Amino acid sequence: MSARHPIISITGSSGAGTTSVKRIFEQIFRREQIEAAFIEGDAFHRYDRLAMKEKVAEEERNGNPNFTHFHAEANELEILESVFEEYGRYGTGRTRTYIHDEQEAARYNILPGSFTDWRDFPQSDLLFYEGLHGCAVTDKVNLASHADLKIGVVPVINLEWIQKIHRDRETRGYSTEAVMDVILRRMPDYVRYITPQFTLTDINFQRVPIVDTSNPFIARWIPTPDESMLVIRFARPRGIDFPYLLSMIHDSFMSRANSIVVPGNKLDLAMQLILTPLIMQLIERKNRAS
Repeated sequence: MSARHPIISITGSSGAGTTSVKRIFEQIFRREQIEAAFIEGDAFHRYDRLAMKEKVAEEERNGNPNFTHFHAEANELEILESVFEEYGRYGTGRTRTYIHDEQEAARYNILPGSFTDWRDFPQSDLLFYEGLHGCAVTDKVNLASHADLKIGVVPVINLEWIQKIHRDRETRGYSTEAVMDVILRRMPDYVRYITPQFTLTDINFQRVPIVDTSNPFIARWIPTPDESMLVIRFARPRGIDFPYLLSMIHDSFMSRANSIVVPGNKLDLAMQLILTPLIMQLIERKNRAS
């Protein structure tokens, strides 16, 4: 953690909705005139798409059919931790971009499934990470220890699967069967490397559908925000003005002393109300330390 160079880490599984949360942070940054340097977790995959396929095949031959991008060894977590450390000390660092599709490939003029060259961060007020492993702790790294504000994005598992299936079919051209295979192969690594991070976050945002999602693999559409509730859990509720939040977000209520439940269509409002003061506290602390 660093007073002079704060780090915000958004952690969530593939299909969890971290990209939507990132857009809300971007709105706050623009409104408050905060310059942020951005890191995408995919940039720290260890293998490009072709090399990953070869690695997965090698692991299968060695008796491990469940090696996925969720696994710590499939990612350059030690490099990512060094970036967090450098930014916390000096406000500098580097990242790159993983190219997912043809649209991104055209923008960067390289093939899908590959990485751009490394590039230095621009001058910034804070560092913003969004990806799979922002709070990962293993026997080699402790990324959670470097972040000043840690956010978990955690839809209930069936909703997460529905979101992933629809995204991968519509934007990446995968069949439902192919996405199901990915979900099944990822499950051991999901339990081992993704789930434990959500006990280390400062705040978790969990969307819960209030319609039937019993079989996510045949769902025709993703439950809408109006068909969902949002459970927001605070690891340290002291200092959170719950009466104010309840008065500002209609139809919200407290489910526990550290948890507030709000209508799913109030996600943007809830995040703006909760996150803006926390971000501004980081900036004020930064300014005092400078």
